[in-house]
Amino acid sequence: MKTKDIIKTSIITMIMILLFIIVGLFNRNYNYAQNYYQVYLNGEKIGLIADENELYNLINEEQQDIKNTYNVSSVYPPNGFVTEKYQTYDEDITNVKNVYDKIKDADDFTIEGYIVKIKSDSEDKEDITLYVLNKDIFEEALKNVVTSFVEKNEFAAYLNNNQEEIKDVGQIIEQMYFKETITTRLAHISVHEKIYTDPIELSQFLLFGSDKEENSYVVQEGDTIESISEANKLNPQEFLIANPKFKDKSSILAIGDKVNITLIKPVLTLVEDLHVVEDVEQAYETETIYDNTKESSYNEVTQEGITGIVRYTRKKQVVNGEEGQGADPISTVTIRETQNEITTKGGVKPKTYTYNPNNITGSYVDTGQDWGWPTNRPYIITSEFQWRWGSFHNAIDISGTGFGSPIYAAKDGTVVETNNNCPNNGYYASQCGGTYGNYIVIQHANGIYTMYAHLIKNLNVNVGDTVTKGQIIASMGNSGSSTGSHLHFGVSVGEPNQPGSSWMNPWRLYK
Repeated sequence: MKTKDIIKTSIITMIMILLFIIVGLFNRNYNYAQNYYQVYLNGEKIGLIADENELYNLINEEQQDIKNTYNVSSVYPPNGFVTEKYQTYDEDITNVKNVYDKIKDADDFTIEGYIVKIKSDSEDKEDITLYVLNKDIFEEALKNVVTSFVEKNEFAAYLNNNQEEIKDVGQIIEQMYFKETITTRLAHISVHEKIYTDPIELSQFLLFGSDKEENSYVVQEGDTIESISEANKLNPQEFLIANPKFKDKSSILAIGDKVNITLIKPVLTLVEDLHVVEDVEQAYETETIYDNTKESSYNEVTQEGITGIVRYTRKKQVVNGEEGQGADPISTVTIRETQNEITTKGGVKPKTYTYNPNNITGSYVDTGQDWGWPTNRPYIITSEFQWRWGSFHNAIDISGTGFGSPIYAAKDGTVVETNNNCPNNGYYASQCGGTYGNYIVIQHANGIYTMYAHLIKNLNVNVGDTVTKGQIIASMGNSGSSTGSHLHFGVSVGEPNQPGSSWMNPWRLYK
């Protein structure tokens, strides 16, 4: 063999040996490199394990208390738990039990549930995050909230699109919705969080704004829903919302019954848009006439007062069980005419007072009975003289006659206070005019004052003006803290909002 061939053969042999070595090394790497899992908790390494499923199984086995508490089949690592898979050699493998102990000491375990976010439509209310075990619990709680404000059969008819047609009077729900934006998503939730597992408990939070125990009262002899409500700064509707087992304010209470007297503070805002046909009573006024053919001691009701009835067809918005203050009718039909009560007295009508803001002069002692109605007719009362969501509404709200309709002085008197600086259209919780918007206060005989609020600007009277019963003093507006065109009509004994004064129910002037 030639020298050249020998060299060539030797080179080929060396190349083959090197290839065998490289392939051997490759096979060694391929045969011995294994998958491991680097475990991180809140960004920090806490161990390297061979089998992540072993860790998951250990967590499930060890956390029986969590599974029993929430009635779940699986418990998961904390939300800051992460594993990274890779191949490596000669690493120190951490015992799974040690990794578990580090997790247990450092953070809370999680269970599967739903995160509910309630985004408010108002800057005055904070967004809320809730944690719920499953969707059914949240949906049942929402249903409980709705049926606290809406009768169950009405709600079912609305959902099933089979509401009864209105024949004479009644109402139809045209639309119902929550003003807030509500979103839900499946997630692992730390057991450190408040996780709702009971729809009743969640309903209580959504209605009352806290998880505290309800305030209760034990019914005594002679109690009524109205008397219990008044004594506990509720109105009857609020009482009925807190105690859904009672149908209306005339429901009979059993002595010894425990009732809920907690003021509701709803987390959600349920809006009902209603089409309503209703018969609305119209108060009669009282008049006094004098007959000089009768003795001066003569005093007799010569015409009985009759309350009128008007059938209103209108749209109505109800928010969390409370009707909006505005009430613009679609149509009205008079069912029964109002007839004023007339009292005849003997003799000649005495001289009336001359009014000024500081004193009253003259000889006529007013009986306080001849009061005129302050708006056009027909009208609707959208809020009574009563407690309303924790504060007392010290007037009646009169609506239904329309934005810009006339407002009349209820009796002769002198204008003692006005505000004329607010926009004609306000909003709920506006502080303009001390929440009253544009208003007028009139002083009458016997220390009686009347207040007319939420008016349109450019009042018809000024401070110091003398006015007569039935005189137009302003126009109905929506100024200040208001949710619709209406008149806030208040009556005070003593100058309003001054020491020693007190508000009285305006109905006492008419009924």
